[in-house]
Amino acid sequence: MANITAADVNKLRQMTGAGMMDCKKALVESDGDFEKAVDFLRKKGQKVASNRADRAANEGLVYAKVSPDNKKAIAVLISCETDFVAKSTDFIKFANDVADYAIVQTPKTIEELRSANLNGRTVQDNLTDIIGKIGEKMEVARYELIEAERVFVYNHPGNRLATIVGFNKDKVQNIDQVGKEIAMQIAAMNPVAIDKENVDAATIAREIEIGKEQARQEGKPEDMLEKIALGKLNKFYKESTLLNQEFVRDNKKTVGQYLTETDKDLKVTAFKRLMLGA
Repeated sequence: MANITAADVNKLRQMTGAGMMDCKKALVESDGDFEKAVDFLRKKGQKVASNRADRAANEGLVYAKVSPDNKKAIAVLISCETDFVAKSTDFIKFANDVADYAIVQTPKTIEELRSANLNGRTVQDNLTDIIGKIGEKMEVARYELIEAERVFVYNHPGNRLATIVGFNKDKVQNIDQVGKEIAMQIAAMNPVAIDKENVDAATIAREIEIGKEQARQEGKPEDMLEKIALGKLNKFYKESTLLNQEFVRDNKKTVGQYLTETDKDLKVTAFKRLMLGA
């Protein structure tokens, strides 16, 4: 049995917006596992206020950059403990240097990035020097790379959130505007996948189970639970897959419809969203 502290309860409350006692019960029932506790609250019909990725309180900086030929995009998240350190000169310079290196050299993995040669020493060794100077935990926490016929990035003001997105075509009318709008859509609406078929089986199973339990809590008959859950799953697809979401700039159409109207063959090939605390 996990030791559930008041700090744990408060953290879950900040994550979800649920009541203190509900949060405590959810953590007890989930043996301290926060993701399972969120699912527990959802199954009980509690309104969970947070988006999937907007949870923790880690500080730091997120930078996204595009290569000169517009064929590669990178996003780097460097984390630290406090906002004070995230705004320090040494930390900002290091984060910028890492992002500049990544877009030029485009390492394939975060391990390659951490071990890369930056100013004669590895990225990790450079970071260790700053940790020793400042005395706060820091990490090259996330790194993403997309290669496509055309890529775009969006850096949200404050550098706490960034997105990168790739498309299958470059020679498209108004592609600059389209790319920017889709990158901002991803930032605002936090899709889990491009389309329905791109949602992993574990997520689908999880959503169906939550939908069935919600219906059960509402007193629906057992033989109707599966049908109701599948209806909720379709709602999940509309809200959580990029092409089926309402287009933020015009909610009378979906993102998929917007792309088709732009060019019937234009497709999103990949996207990534990095946010502090995710």
